[in-house]
Amino acid sequence: MVKRTRAHVARLDLDGRQSAVLDGQAHTARALWNLIHDYMTFRPGRLASLKECDQAIREARREIDWIGLLPAQAAQAVLKTYRQAWSNFFNPDHPAKRPTSKARLRSRMAVDVPQGRDLQITRINRRWGAVNLPKVGRVRFRWTKDLPGATRNSPAGRITGARLVKEAHGWHIVFRTELLVAAPTPHQGPKVGIDRGITIPLALSTGEHLRHGPWLSGGEAERLRRLEKKSARQRATRTRGGPVSNRLKRTYDQIARLRATAKRRVLDWQHQTTTELAVRFSGIVAEDLKIVNMMASASGTAETPGVNVAQKRGLNRAIAGQAWGRTVELLTYKAVDRGGLVAKVRPHGTSQECHHCHTTTPGSRESQARFVCKNLACGWVGNADTNAARTILYRYNSAAGRAVTGRGDPGLPGSVKRQASCPTASPAPAPRAAA
Repeated sequence: MVKRTRAHVARLDLDGRQSAVLDGQAHTARALWNLIHDYMTFRPGRLASLKECDQAIREARREIDWIGLLPAQAAQAVLKTYRQAWSNFFNPDHPAKRPTSKARLRSRMAVDVPQGRDLQITRINRRWGAVNLPKVGRVRFRWTKDLPGATRNSPAGRITGARLVKEAHGWHIVFRTELLVAAPTPHQGPKVGIDRGITIPLALSTGEHLRHGPWLSGGEAERLRRLEKKSARQRATRTRGGPVSNRLKRTYDQIARLRATAKRRVLDWQHQTTTELAVRFSGIVAEDLKIVNMMASASGTAETPGVNVAQKRGLNRAIAGQAWGRTVELLTYKAVDRGGLVAKVRPHGTSQECHHCHTTTPGSRESQARFVCKNLACGWVGNADTNAARTILYRYNSAAGRAVTGRGDPGLPGSVKRQASCPTASPAPAPRAAA
């Protein structure tokens, strides 16, 4: 048996008083973060130690009444998260930026419940469960999945804690679970290459194209358009630097709920699609894309303004809407759970190289969807995205047949990166040689 850490999100059913208490706790947690940041950085060249910050929090809780709105363990969790942010910043392999203060309107409202034993989870009926929240009381939540240790027939494991997060549709609870599962056996299925795109979200080397419809219906999209126009009119009459009116806040909330609905549908499609791929294939190969660089602005500077700025802005929105990075993240842990692997290959030229003869000839990609190899000895004709997916799989198979680590093999400089282990599973399946 191995331990596997996962998260499960459930919607809370709060009344007005409970929602107000959680709002107050979340605002206190944000303010405490800012106080810790000021305390840590007010001395140039030296950061305060963890012991000094802990002592300062204890004194502040005794002297400042409103800090007492936040449970003591949640306050310690804020300090722990803040220190982890600095650790990530000092880690040269981590992309985290320097920790800063949190703005009231642009930060995510959240409260930690570090101790799982304080939750006392019970199941009320088929649809609802109940959980204890500090200083809030007994709260119902939507029961959509059996939690470890909560019911008689629940999976083996335990709940190590939770995090309360406020989304556009209300408060949710994120359970941190630790499951005991059998070690996965090596997956015996075939390997597949995937090409991520915009017109075709996922193209497989098998010739399949995985598509999805619009995330919002026609009526929802029209309502979103009207709300955005309404918010623009309301902002035009607002005094610059002045407070936001209640009407504009309501408009913002309505826009946020529609966008949250679209995001839920995106996540649902991604989860279903990635689960299907992880079940079918033993190895999934994708491009090692630098998505942040791909979405860089084209506006330029005042001296050298950019060209086609509006088109590039629309392309960036389309790339962000497809969430390519999240697709690979979901595939990684789902493949590992089933004994498979996810690998990454260098992306340079995959859309221009012919998968059949493995040559790159100028003009072979005639359009966004059509690929015609200009090599007279080949002449392959087909879908451009399918050709790219097959090229991606070929690059993995031709990488000297050597297994590589998650950080890349020094013997294969930048050619293949293998995501063969999941950070939330321990231990991981043993590496296998590439086919």
